[in-house]
Formats: sequence, structure tokens, C-alpha cells
Amino acid sequence: MPEFDDSVIAAAAPEEVWKLLYDPSRFPQWWAGVGSVDSRTDAGFTLYPEGYPDFPMPQLVSSDPAGRTVTISCLVSDLRFEWRLRPVAGGTEISAHVVIPPAEAHRLAAQTATISASLHRLATLAAESE
Repeated sequence: MPEFDDSVIAAAAPEEVWKLLYDPSRFPQWWAGVGSVDSRTDAGFTLYPEGYPDFPMPQLVSSDPAGRTVTISCLVSDLRFEWRLRPVAGGTEISAHVVIPPAEAHRLAAQTATISASLHRLATLAAESE
């Protein structure tokens, strides 16, 4: 299975990053390619890709506030995104570990670019919240 890791340092406290990372309704503000989020349930939410408002993509979400980790699993494409926060001097390291199933391996380059852009948008938004 293809997988990759990426990270960025945000000039924001972990709590500020967590507020954005844990709340799916905020994803369109920072997650590149996410148009809207709807239908929040105890187990997850429905994501609609940017430009495809009629293409619902149900997601499962699990979180560990103590470990500062949020894992999102797409029920359509089986991509898995694990977002982690770690306090560092001057802010928070935000890292993403992405696992792509073999059937979606052709999306590796696009997902790498999307996650990189998303990490930077998340870091910027969190720093602006401080």
C-alpha cells in the first residue's frame, strides 16, 4: 500500500490547532479539495469534494485528545488520514500520515500535494486564531 508522511510547524498552541482539526465543519477552511461537510454523526461525517456537491463521501472519524490524534477514513476510497499534533518550541508540529489502498495508488502524487497544501493552510489558520 502506498503511504506517505508530511508535517509543518504552526506558530500556534496545540489547543488552537486541535479546534480546527477536530471539527469537520471547519475542514473546508483548510483541507484542500473539501467543498463542504455535512451529516455529522457519532462515528463520522459526510464530505463533499470541491466542485462535486452531488458526490457524498462518508467518512469515519476517531480521535484521541490525550494523544492529540485524529484519524479519518474514507468509506468510498478507503484512504486513511492520521493527523497528529506535537508541542514544539514556538508552536505545534502538525503531521499527517496517509495510507492509500492499492486500487487508489494512482492518486499518490495528487494526495501528496493536497496534504502538503492542507497542512500549510491549517498551520496558517491556527496561527491567525491565536
